[in-house]
Amino acid sequence: MTRRDWRELDWQRAAPDDSEEGHAYLEVAVGPDDQILMRESNDPETVVVTTRTKWEAFIKGVKAGEFDDFADLAEADEPTGK
Repeated sequence: MTRRDWRELDWQRAAPDDSEEGHAYLEVAVGPDDQILMRESNDPETVVVTTRTKWEAFIKGVKAGEFDDFADLAEADEPTGK
C-alpha cells in the first residue's frame, strides 16, 4: 500500500460533533493486513502505522488510566459555570 492509497481509506476522526475546522484531531484507519494507521487531521501526509495487537494494547492502557499523568485533568475536574 502506498501513501497515495492511504487517502482512499475510511479515516475515523476523534472529534466532538461541534468541532471547528482548523483544529488538529486524531484520525485512525484500518489498512491492509489489519494494520492500524494514524494521522493528525491538519497533517494528513504524516502517517504512523502499527499493528492491531499494539493498538489494542494501547487502547486497554488508555481505558485503564495508564496515560492520565500525561493529560492536564485539572481543568476537566473544575465545576462549570465559573
